[in-house]
Amino acid sequence: MSIMVGYVPTPVGEAAVTSAISEAKLRDEELLIVNSVREGSRVDKSVASEEDLARLRASADDAGITARILRPSYRDDLADEILELAVEHDVSLIVIGLRQRTQVGKFIMGSHAQRILLQADRPVLAVKPDGRD
Repeated sequence: MSIMVGYVPTPVGEAAVTSAISEAKLRDEELLIVNSVREGSRVDKSVASEEDLARLRASADDAGITARILRPSYRDDLADEILELAVEHDVSLIVIGLRQRTQVGKFIMGSHAQRILLQADRPVLAVKPDGRD
């Protein structure tokens, strides 16, 4: 089995990967790092650079765990993509980062994290960065 983490190049994403590496080491499982891009998007702040991904892979290596990078694209809904990947790869744990949003922001934009937490058929670990948004 493996641990899957959704990664975006932000403090929230960094916190999620740090926790996922700890969990993978604790459980002696492979780490799947997912960085997904919306199909047709020309500019997407959530897309990790090759340098970001190399750094994450090096952090996993330093912790003594195997990490694979998954870079799928999604069309409609990121939460659905994460949930489908979790089933496809039969992961034992999904790790996601949380950022603080206003109630109005959640209502208007929805919340991928909330959908993953509520709809996942396996455990989800939700983490926030230390003292940040």
